Amino acid sequence: MSSGALTGDLCEDLCVAQKLVYKHCLYYDRGKKVIQADWRGQPIILKSKKEIFSSYQHLSMLEEMDTQDIPETELLLMVALEVKNVLGLELSNNTVGPLWTRRKGPHWKAQVASMWSLLQQEEYIYFSVLQDFSKHVLRIIGSCGHFYAVEYLTAGHAWHKTLFPLENVVGPSLAGSQSRVRAIIDIALSFLDMVHHFDHDFSHRLHLCDIKPENFAIRQDLTVVAIDVDMAFFEPKMKDILEQNCTADEDCNFFDCFSKCDLKIRKCGAQRANNNLQVICDKIFRRWFSPNLRGPALPFPLQLQLQRAVRECAEPAEAAAAPHGAPASLPELYRLLRVSQRQLQGPR
Repeated sequence: MSSGALTGDLCEDLCVAQKLVYKHCLYYDRGKKVIQADWRGQPIILKSKKEIFSSYQHLSMLEEMDTQDIPETELLLMVALEVKNVLGLELSNNTVGPLWTRRKGPHWKAQVASMWSLLQQEEYIYFSVLQDFSKHVLRIIGSCGHFYAVEYLTAGHAWHKTLFPLENVVGPSLAGSQSRVRAIIDIALSFLDMVHHFDHDFSHRLHLCDIKPENFAIRQDLTVVAIDVDMAFFEPKMKDILEQNCTADEDCNFFDCFSKCDLKIRKCGAQRANNNLQVICDKIFRRWFSPNLRGPALPFPLQLQLQRAVRECAEPAEAAAAPHGAPASLPELYRLLRVSQRQLQGPR
């Protein structure tokens, strides 16, 4: 701001040049605010966990000493501790660096205060830390005070026939059944890429505990993007959340992340009993590959194979007990989707 109370790389455009203009509020609940805005002619999303800057915990050292005297190494250490508290992970200085980009200047105190408000927002930390490692999370554009801006993408909706508004990503020409199925196959493959990526490409597995169409969006290239990660946890924090007292398995359910109750010690197991793929198969893929969505776009035997694979993926316990044996795995689903993709190849 012009008074120097808040800073950020978008403050000039928001407060002075008026190149960042409010459009409308998309979501507001218990202080969390999600706003659609126009930035230099492009739509963006502004987010903050709390509406008012003063609602964030104040950094006491800003009052106790002159901020110009605070060594940057000490601030980096504080950032690392805050990130560890949020993610449950130890991060190297190379990883923490992008979270602390400020340099000492005339508004140093405001820079520290603004950055500290952002570091109290789990989503901001997740998006920032994963920015350079994952194409499946929202890109951060900038910030001003406690609000940060991310790329504008249209979220999915459970009531939408295809869960995601495909005309927004492939154009209104996507009218034919075959074109629609081709897009769904491509998006399903991107979901599988995301699952494999979150399971294997970080130092710890990333668990998604609130999987629904509204928490994902699709880019123009049909890449699946996690747009709400309030309920995403790396393995160490996931274990802490799941390990609690119980009298039955139902007590060990944390949204979409389940554990098992050990009745001898009346404690939930620290290991998650289900996984991201199972929930995606249940809540996303079932809608796409259910019997009532049969059509001429794919050969009937292949449709049946996909339906069975998705059902087995969503219900692995029932599938394992069935006569035909083990449940479908990610490689099997991937294989069937690639076969489907080849069947549908041709000009869009």
